[in-house]
Amino acid sequence: MHVSRLMPLFLSVAIIILLFLRLLLQFLIMEIVVVGVWKKISCGILLHLYHFDPDFTTENPVVSLKRICREDKIMIVSLPIHTALLLPNHIPLLTILLLTFSLRMSIFHSVFYGLVVVIILLHNPSATQCHTKGIRPRPGNGLSTNMTRVQFSEEQFMKWVRFVGGLKHSVFKTAKNKLFPSHTLHVSKKPSKGGFSSIQAAIDSLPFINLVRVVIKVHAGVYTEKVNIPPLKSFITIQGAGADNTIVQWGDTAQSQPLGTYGSATFAVNSPFFIAKNITFKNTAPIPAPGAVGKQAVALRISADNAIFLGCKFLGAQDTLYDQLGRHYYKDCYIEGSVDFIFGNALSLFEGCHVHAIAQVTGALTAQGRSSLLQDTGFSFVHCKVTGSGALYLGRAWGPFSRVVFAYTYMDNIIIPKGWYNWGDPNREMTVFYGQYKCTGAGASYAGRVSWSRELTDEEAKPFISLSYIDGSEWINLSF
Repeated sequence: MHVSRLMPLFLSVAIIILLFLRLLLQFLIMEIVVVGVWKKISCGILLHLYHFDPDFTTENPVVSLKRICREDKIMIVSLPIHTALLLPNHIPLLTILLLTFSLRMSIFHSVFYGLVVVIILLHNPSATQCHTKGIRPRPGNGLSTNMTRVQFSEEQFMKWVRFVGGLKHSVFKTAKNKLFPSHTLHVSKKPSKGGFSSIQAAIDSLPFINLVRVVIKVHAGVYTEKVNIPPLKSFITIQGAGADNTIVQWGDTAQSQPLGTYGSATFAVNSPFFIAKNITFKNTAPIPAPGAVGKQAVALRISADNAIFLGCKFLGAQDTLYDQLGRHYYKDCYIEGSVDFIFGNALSLFEGCHVHAIAQVTGALTAQGRSSLLQDTGFSFVHCKVTGSGALYLGRAWGPFSRVVFAYTYMDNIIIPKGWYNWGDPNREMTVFYGQYKCTGAGASYAGRVSWSRELTDEEAKPFISLSYIDGSEWINLSF
């Protein structure tokens, strides 16, 4: 490289060294402050070097900064942050951005540091501004001829955003669903050496914080136990030997223990990335009489994000499946109950599921609990089948903004013609979202539906009928 092209680099380095020595010899104290210089991102260096100010920690920082600048006659030299200041070898000069000296400067010092800045600005004359063409770039520096200074700054900012976004932040990054097992446990009614005789025992054997996919294979049998998966034991798969062969059951109701409906669940999931395959969850409490109080009996409660249920059965009566919160995917499942037997405030997609009512007189399939217009929750049933006994509402407006959609679903003649119930509150008729789309069967006729439900158009139905409804492309993989 030619010596003349290295001179600005040497000069810049020399100036930096001299400034450092000057500050060191005067026992100066440095403080770094971020200040606004550039449209998107700017920073600077505040060298408050004069004295310790006790008021700085008690008053508004902005007021303190202005007062200090006024009292100590700070000289500010601002240089925009962008790579217009390029060294001959294309290395950005980002080490000197803003010099702010809290010295009682003489005119000589002001002139000296002013010359420093001028030299820095002039060390690369080919990257000077032009009022009509923005930056006039030097060949090969990465700028197009028509790119303005602002455009270039925007481009650099976006590169920075993409760089930071690509970093692996262990605390803030979105966890990825770990589908393939790193560990397998076995549960059997006749456990071999090293196995478990109960599902809860297998779960309890896992570390307090589980970060790997663990498959618990539950062999054929009826397991009469109450199971709870704690919040920090993520990535658990419960795999049965077929929903008709592997059953976990218990018989609690809302009035039988202190936590009410929430605590009545036979199987409770509180951790994310849970998967259940080919197993039955059952609450053995009997069907309550019409109007009975405290007889809610949950078979499964899911209170976490990113859960998948494949080929499972959920058996109960009132409040069978408590789909409380999170994004969930149910595929080829069988769900049985009498009143509000799919309820909660989750964002869930039911695909290819069979929903069967066992209501003695009148029942309701769903009780979706969306309580605010801002909540992105709701139930969507796609290519499902609704059968059973009694007279059945498709849903009751448990939440004032309840949202349920049935698409491509077969409905037996048990569906009450009105379809939906407002939970005794006419105000909810203005805020709920209940819809049907291309449903079939004797109970699917839209002619008798309440005026505040909808027969969806293609455009209205589109957001509800694919995995994108629950952001499935981010966490669902059915190839395992």
